[in-house]
Amino acid sequence: MTDEIATLLGKIALKERRALSELYRLTSPKLFGICLRLLKDRGEAEDAMQEVYVKIWQRSQSFAATGHSAMAWLATIARYHCIDRMRSRAPAAIELEEAWHIADSAPDPEQSATLRSEGKRIDSCMEALEADRAAAVRQAYVEGLSYRELADQFDVPLNTMRTWLRRSLLALRECLGR
Repeated sequence: MTDEIATLLGKIALKERRALSELYRLTSPKLFGICLRLLKDRGEAEDAMQEVYVKIWQRSQSFAATGHSAMAWLATIARYHCIDRMRSRAPAAIELEEAWHIADSAPDPEQSATLRSEGKRIDSCMEALEADRAAAVRQAYVEGLSYRELADQFDVPLNTMRTWLRRSLLALRECLGR
């Protein structure tokens, strides 16, 4: 399906309206889920979806230059659009007391060092995984790709991808538990 989405994006770059309709049919459930999860309001998520597909229409020619999977590219557009909507609806000024609370919640140097250390541990544990397993974990849990999209991308059966991710997470848990 990822190849089909990439092909549709190419046609949309050539301003083919039917390709946009087909892309909407294939991708709107996932993109709507992203919008709804971030915005937490169905009406606002529906409005955001319309704006997301306008952006896709306008920016489709830049897809090929990204080097990302088509669905990840679309999900990123939806995610950033929703984040922009949330920022624009936030109050412009923060109460002085809230500003002090934010400043107090910043990590101290010891916490920062601990966070950096944990990040290095996670990176070293990820490096211990086979390269394709580590890539699948990153794409599933950072980019938000589904099991089906990952199975298609890595050209493995769906249950094999589920097994890869489950075993990789178990290996990471064991590695981090040391």
